Amino acid sequence: MGRDVVRADARVWSAGLAEVHGRFVHRFGRREPRESSLAYLRGLVAPLERKNGWTLAEEAGHTGPDRIHRLLNKTDWNADDVLDDVRGYVVEHLGDPEAVLIVDDTGFLKKGIRSAGVQRQYSGTAGRTENCQVGVFLAYASPQGRTLIDRRLYLPTSWTDDRERCRRAGIEESTGFETKVAMAKAMVRRAIADRIPFGWVTADAAYGFSKGWRYELEQADVFHVLATTRHDTVVTRHALDHPVHDLFHGLPRQKWKRRSCGNGAHGPRVFDWARVEVRPWHRQDRRHWVIARRSVSRPDQISYYIAYCPASTTPDQLIRIAGSRWAIEECFQTAKQECGLDDYQVRRYDGWHRHITLAMAAHASLTVLRARELDTGKAETDPPSSYPSHSPNSAA
Repeated sequence: MGRDVVRADARVWSAGLAEVHGRFVHRFGRREPRESSLAYLRGLVAPLERKNGWTLAEEAGHTGPDRIHRLLNKTDWNADDVLDDVRGYVVEHLGDPEAVLIVDDTGFLKKGIRSAGVQRQYSGTAGRTENCQVGVFLAYASPQGRTLIDRRLYLPTSWTDDRERCRRAGIEESTGFETKVAMAKAMVRRAIADRIPFGWVTADAAYGFSKGWRYELEQADVFHVLATTRHDTVVTRHALDHPVHDLFHGLPRQKWKRRSCGNGAHGPRVFDWARVEVRPWHRQDRRHWVIARRSVSRPDQISYYIAYCPASTTPDQLIRIAGSRWAIEECFQTAKQECGLDDYQVRRYDGWHRHITLAMAAHASLTVLRARELDTGKAETDPPSSYPSHSPNSAA
């Protein structure tokens, strides 16, 4: 009976990968890359210890890694076009007007100096400075599920100032330096231009500290809850540059509310929360808030957020949006563990975007399958992962 269940599930997962693959298969002009791209997706979700050219080729039944390497490095196809199709698939199955767009970056540890964008730089994944590449990502979180819908490889100035080095890594002359915040802006602009349904934007303080980005979002009337630092300043009735941390000194105890902002690895993430309105003379149907999140066990540890939202938005709604930022961390974790997001051996700029895009397609497919299971009541309540851990090729 157990083997029959695994076989039935494997057929469902395989069909799901074929479904998302069907959305972008027309982007490949020849039969070989069409077949190789589907084999690549299947290999990415297979229970392999390593997911490189050799192991993915073996999983696909190839005699060597040549076809896999050609797919990533030589075949003529545009990863951005494929990403458009994957994003359309996500919107069709997970789209919701109250969804949250989440920006964050993640590191990919590397050896050597030839991989595009690699240098010693801070990696949030490692929690320290390491030799790595850094990718900036946009996640889509709705009540139906969460997955990644955009990506850009960060190129430090050590790369963009060395055009010969860029040429060797396949980086075009027109590709110059962009800050991570600039990349975040571009990805959110693209989501707006493509009419992706969403209600909110959130990000950590590395992005939310940017007054320029907050102003751009406000001008587009995009609601947001963005983390910032205690040194950030806001406009109040009494000052043009009021430090956010000073807003909460002497705030009455009843203004603080103990709330969970979502479940973490160890259960509900409970904090004490308070909000103070700023820029009260703005338009009547909108509000600006500074939100403080205080640790229950260590009250001196306080984080801050700046929110722009409809006037009717409740504190609990703002807390929910602030807490949704962790969804992108879950996406990184599951995409790396289950879909080989960080398991690649490409050095070229376009090769990185190709691999990452296909890994995102695999993650989106499994997230949609998980959403279907939850909708039909087949899935377990509150699962530890967004999707199953068996290979769709395992039903031998």
